Amino acid sequence: MEISRRVYRRFGFSPIDTPALEYLEILTGKGSDETDRQLYRFEDHGGRRVGMRFDLTVPLARFAAQHIGSLGTPFKRYHIAPVWRGENTQAGRYREFVQCDFDTIGTESVVADIETAMVIQELFCEIGITEFSLRINNRQVLNGLLSKLHLDEKSVAILRSIDKLGKIGTGGVANELEQQVGLTTEQASQVLKLAALEGDCGAILKELDQLLMGSELGQAGIERLRAVTSAMQAVGIPESRYRIDVSIARGLDYYTGTIYETMLDKLPAIGSVCSGGRYDNLAGLFTKQHLPGIGASLGLDRLLAAMESLNMLEPVRTPAPVFMAYFDKERLHDYLRIASWIRAAGLGVELFPEPKKLGAQLKYADQRGFAVAVIAGSRELEQCTCQVKNLASQASEEVAFTDGGESLIQAIKRILAQIPQR
Repeated sequence: MEISRRVYRRFGFSPIDTPALEYLEILTGKGSDETDRQLYRFEDHGGRRVGMRFDLTVPLARFAAQHIGSLGTPFKRYHIAPVWRGENTQAGRYREFVQCDFDTIGTESVVADIETAMVIQELFCEIGITEFSLRINNRQVLNGLLSKLHLDEKSVAILRSIDKLGKIGTGGVANELEQQVGLTTEQASQVLKLAALEGDCGAILKELDQLLMGSELGQAGIERLRAVTSAMQAVGIPESRYRIDVSIARGLDYYTGTIYETMLDKLPAIGSVCSGGRYDNLAGLFTKQHLPGIGASLGLDRLLAAMESLNMLEPVRTPAPVFMAYFDKERLHDYLRIASWIRAAGLGVELFPEPKKLGAQLKYADQRGFAVAVIAGSRELEQCTCQVKNLASQASEEVAFTDGGESLIQAIKRILAQIPQR
């Protein structure tokens, strides 16, 4: 969460918050039939029909429509908060989960599309994940083909079916398109032919030019894809970290242009851990003013589940790296004073609350994952010294704290500098 905030602020996004509850009419019909079914809804004591937000984008659109006069455009915001969906739980998918959103409201410029991709890239690299693939598509490409096939009226259902390719495969999607959506075998074949395009960005763009020749809408989507991918190449982002994937559609109905999904190379089965796209008409449901938007959301819970599976999370159960043992109950003020020196230096320290035997205290410190232990009994306190112990290597040194704790703090920092940042 801290890394997300840092990266979002670096790109000029400002923090906002919106209510967990919205009027039900604000939320329904904005995502998909599935999100409507998953929506937690009820009447409050005043008889108002309300729902718990299923994402942070719909409340943002309502907020922007209400306040854009004072906010001005483009308005760039980030929001890190829980959302709720009543779906079947599984690894990385929960009924309450945290999204780390960033969005730009009030511009149709391709610069915002490019910047969204760049934020995602920088976010994952700063988290420490370098083996990932940002998959990019554009709804206008898909809609352009559907228009050529005279399937405009069925576009929402078709896009939802395409979005299931990773779950039910080509055969399952083909069957759904024919049996449930009502496409002919030839129409389904054309749709799946587009979704199956593979290769580098240049090769896919070339094939799309041929497939969508004559479709103004489709060509507009192709040009957006070309602009985004060429910009990423221009700033030196390795092409191994992004690609055009014409099969992704994103299940939410409000997307209108560029869309993004981020997959982890070593754990693709967990699904996209950062997704989003352009939604140029969503705010129009709340205001007559045209307020196009684009953004993406890091799914924090799914990312942490993936990192846990990949053994990327250190088993630490405390935010404080320093543990301070407590022996002599008559010298509590001395322990508190030493702990205060350490905190004043910007380091976290936890003082054990009871004067137990050292073995019991160090067992606790080991279980909690502290990096350093500061140990001082009655004799050490009388001599103004203490032991500073590296709990990983078990090496320790005696340090005097007659200089107001400066030597003690330096000794702690030397140990912490040898340990990977937590």
